[in-house]
Amino acid sequence: QVQLVESGGGLVQAGGSLRLSCAASGSSFNIKYMGWYRQAPGKQRELVAGITFGKSTEYTDSAKGRFTISRDVAKTAVYLQMNSLKPDDTAVYYCNARTLNSYYWGQGTQVTVSS
Repeated sequence: QVQLVESGGGLVQAGGSLRLSCAASGSSFNIKYMGWYRQAPGKQRELVAGITFGKSTEYTDSAKGRFTISRDVAKTAVYLQMNSLKPDDTAVYYCNARTLNSYYWGQGTQVTVSS
């Protein structure tokens, strides 16, 4: 089993920045991919950014150029640097980890961007 611990959410003004962190524990040696999803009120959960442990990355179009996903080489952790935040970025952000046959989710961290 994998446990994911998230941090870094908060309230910021439009144009500001936040850095989300997610650390995996448990059977983290099985993790092949980690990413960030978000879910805004009344909307479906969507992928924001993801990274393999070979450093291949992907971003949703709205995040590209503003957000950067990265991983820690020394530990099983993933980060999301979010710059130039917009009110539309307001959502609960969830860390995701994938093994060969399972998905794991963090508890979510709230990001609120005020106009």
